[in-house]
Amino acid sequence: MQADKALLIKMAQGEAEGFSESEQEIMAQLNRLRLKIPLVMVDSSTSSLVAGSDRTREAIEQYVAERSIRIDLCETGSIGLSSEEPVVSVQLPGRTRVFFSRVTAEKVPALLDDLFHHVIPGKMVIGQLRNDALESWSDVHFLDEIPFFNLQNRMVMGPCGIIDPFSLGAYIARGGYKAFLKVIRHYTFSEVCDLVIDSGLRGRSGGGFPTGLKWRVAFDTPSDQKYLICNAEESDPGAFMDRTLMEGNPFQLLEGISIAAYAIGCNRAYIYIRSEYRCAIRRLDNAIRQLREMSLLGNNIAASGYNLQISLRKGPGAFVCGEETALIASLEGRRGMPSSKPPYPAASGYLGKPTVVNNVETLANLPGIVRNGADWFKKVGTGACPGTKIFSVSGRVSLTGVVEVPMGTSFDVIINDIMGGVIPGRQLKALHVGGPAGCTVPAKLINIPVTYEDLKAKELVMGSGGILVMDDKTCVVNMIRYFLDYVDKQSCGKCIPCREGTRRMAEILASITSKYPGEEDHTTLERFKGIKRFETLAEVMKETSLCGLGQNAPNPVMNSLKYFRDEYEEHIFDRKCHAGVCTELRSWFIDVELCTGCSICARKCPSEAIIGTAQHPYFIVQEKCIGCGICYEVCKFTAVYYK
Repeated sequence: MQADKALLIKMAQGEAEGFSESEQEIMAQLNRLRLKIPLVMVDSSTSSLVAGSDRTREAIEQYVAERSIRIDLCETGSIGLSSEEPVVSVQLPGRTRVFFSRVTAEKVPALLDDLFHHVIPGKMVIGQLRNDALESWSDVHFLDEIPFFNLQNRMVMGPCGIIDPFSLGAYIARGGYKAFLKVIRHYTFSEVCDLVIDSGLRGRSGGGFPTGLKWRVAFDTPSDQKYLICNAEESDPGAFMDRTLMEGNPFQLLEGISIAAYAIGCNRAYIYIRSEYRCAIRRLDNAIRQLREMSLLGNNIAASGYNLQISLRKGPGAFVCGEETALIASLEGRRGMPSSKPPYPAASGYLGKPTVVNNVETLANLPGIVRNGADWFKKVGTGACPGTKIFSVSGRVSLTGVVEVPMGTSFDVIINDIMGGVIPGRQLKALHVGGPAGCTVPAKLINIPVTYEDLKAKELVMGSGGILVMDDKTCVVNMIRYFLDYVDKQSCGKCIPCREGTRRMAEILASITSKYPGEEDHTTLERFKGIKRFETLAEVMKETSLCGLGQNAPNPVMNSLKYFRDEYEEHIFDRKCHAGVCTELRSWFIDVELCTGCSICARKCPSEAIIGTAQHPYFIVQEKCIGCGICYEVCKFTAVYYK
């Protein structure tokens, strides 16, 4: 659009404090342009694509082509409601934009038929976007009235799912790049560091180290070259906060990177992103290209004399590369393995030069802080932990997705008030927070404020922000076994405590959750001894492992033992799993009253543990049974059961 280009050129060449009257008029034109014809935006984030949004888009294109209807169809990011994908928003000229959930391809014709006749289908509607300049729809809730959005404070995620992530003009129209231009025109490097220190912004990757102090170390270290690295690895299973930000608003991340790079006095920045994030990579590539075309990236940005190049680097998706020294090693072309500290990367990092490594969420906070001031940021959250935190919530919960809440918000508010609580008919058992090296929070502690200090006081961790919700049908021991098995496979193997310690822990947990044919009573003592060894292993790993992976790997085991010791004892001594999840501990039986002797279970049994005569009840030989449950799945007469 010519209006887009005119606005960007004017901003790049003009003053950064605010828009002139002519610039405001261009922005007004940008906002009105789409309203001449219906605007249809399809969420094309990764979670939405999995739900079939590409087919939804094709159905919309086919619908308007068959009827010769002109619409403005574009992609957008996620509003955070992953469980309601595909999400489609529609704005008719003069009316507010309305969001609809689970719009699969077959629902498109009925939805658009109703909308083009100014009828809102109530079953699919999520809510409408508040805009006092437009006519609102009657009997449709505004998004900010819905508990999912009402209890959030979307300081960072605000534009996600609202704007076109492929349009720099759309980002500029919402005040984008005003902060960066303000910085390079009117702030020294040191003043930007001071501003971020004053804001109290802390790293959002788990450690919570003050961001400005890390910058200050890099800035004060003499060097002919410095680097900034955005850690977009996000290797925790179930964590998709960074992905949501990059897919929904890539320009905000790039503006944050630009501000951080300027603050430490560097002209070279990298985004280290896992290669599987194809959607995010595509949008970041497009955003970088547009910024270069409009002279907001490159040499002599906005005639300020400041130069900056930002490049994407794709990582292999290794969990250990989330650790900053392992990430730097991978970026240098070496195997992703951590190194001992000090020296810290801020003093000697990439290619031996001062290097600041910040994660996506941390950097995405910067445009708002610069634009609105440190006091604006400190008004949200707590004194020690100002601002907001983004969490991805998954598991046995009514709604799944990404939420942004003020620091200090309790898990209770996040799970029960925002996400709608656990699945109806179930009871909340625990939360697992922080990924494979995180911790298990029992239901009795969900009222704890979510800050670094409050969690640390309870020997808990926040991690990067992934929350897995567990109900009463979840086996804690089995879940911890999964995490330890994952960490064991992801260990780089450089240091013995991590390499061997995670493997020993995984083996002990495997013996607890499995029953072996012919196992004798003395094996109970061996399993009990294995649990006792956990404390020794954990202490050695925490004190001698090189990086956070090995140091934090024992967290899930030790934490779950503290709060769920009875489940461990049930697995060790009773050889039972109350939740029925550990299939290898199940003892399968056949009800002779219900068995018809069809023999299908005997034919399907992989261990030949089922014997009998056709047309007569069959029996399971417990010594040969491996507990796979195939007999239960194939029985048509519900004669198979387990204890």
